[in-house]
Amino acid sequence: MHFRSQRKSSQDVSLSDYIETGTDGAALSLMEVVGDEEDLLETISRREAVAKVARAVESALTDQEKQVIRLRYGLGGGVPQRQREVAAVTGISRSYVSRIEKRALEKLKEALER
Repeated sequence: MHFRSQRKSSQDVSLSDYIETGTDGAALSLMEVVGDEEDLLETISRREAVAKVARAVESALTDQEKQVIRLRYGLGGGVPQRQREVAAVTGISRSYVSRIEKRALEKLKEALER
């Protein structure tokens, strides 16, 4: 009797329940739509890594190095740019952009290893 009272209500949903049929005719479960745990863990790990790099950029680099790294790698949602493009934006030579970038990457590597 107890088990009958614990029956699944019409509002309960299981991740293994099929919700529709895919375009190929195969049944599609809720889990396939929501994603699996690995995707979630990868997303969280990626966000943590990005936050760690952002903190390192802020704490370890000079203003000029920050600007070059942000422009070169598209940090902060921008589009990554070539050294020539960064040189044009900053008003310095491409070779100087290259030296700044190299120095900044070395500083970031040291900061991230701590």
